[in-house]
Amino acid sequence: MSSIEIVDRSDMVAKLNSMLTIDPGSTAIVAVDMHRGHLDPVVATMPAAPEDCQSVIAHTQDLFDWARARKIPIIHVILIQRDIPGYGAEGLNLKFWKALHEIADEQNRLTPGRKSTAADHNLEGMPGTQIIPELLGPGDYVINNKKRLDCFYGTDLEILLRVLGTETVVLTGINTNTCVLNTAFTACNRDFQVVVISDCVASMYGKDLHVLGLENVKRCLGYVLSVEEFKQKAQQAS
Repeated sequence: MSSIEIVDRSDMVAKLNSMLTIDPGSTAIVAVDMHRGHLDPVVATMPAAPEDCQSVIAHTQDLFDWARARKIPIIHVILIQRDIPGYGAEGLNLKFWKALHEIADEQNRLTPGRKSTAADHNLEGMPGTQIIPELLGPGDYVINNKKRLDCFYGTDLEILLRVLGTETVVLTGINTNTCVLNTAFTACNRDFQVVVISDCVASMYGKDLHVLGLENVKRCLGYVLSVEEFKQKAQQAS
């Protein structure tokens, strides 16, 4: 597997990006699990790398400040688990997560060398459930009943997007290859135009799976833009 090279689809991607139009009036930004449980190494139970935390927060704050000034809505979707007496975190009902918890020594974690099991991740009332303060604005929307990898599954995200008149869903957050990618698939399946902001996402699972997530989006589902590229596209329609 290590000898497999990434297929060069740069020409196709460039042509698709050149055709892309973004109307700020029908655009919404979805912040996927941008909470302390991933992005604050002090309290995180499933942390991204410290350098990724810093970079993602800085770029996302820039994007959100710019978007709020143009009245583009921001929707935070965060995972919070119940701690059920006699059972534990409700996420352990997923057998794969439970198996990972049972073998989670230093070398057999979701992220080797860093705490990264689902058993105590974002339990109700824990500091990890708090949205990163720099990223939360007074007019933002918050959906806090996400239970699995897809922000649409079991939440009212689609209802809110439809009420807001959304046609383009812009994704930021953690992790590129799991929750962001899952949400991108569902947004695509529900006929939204999908944009992932490359410098506002990261993966605790490693750079390889971060790249996989971005490649999958831009070659199969939608568009991958930097913060500055997104601003330029949105300004063209203004």
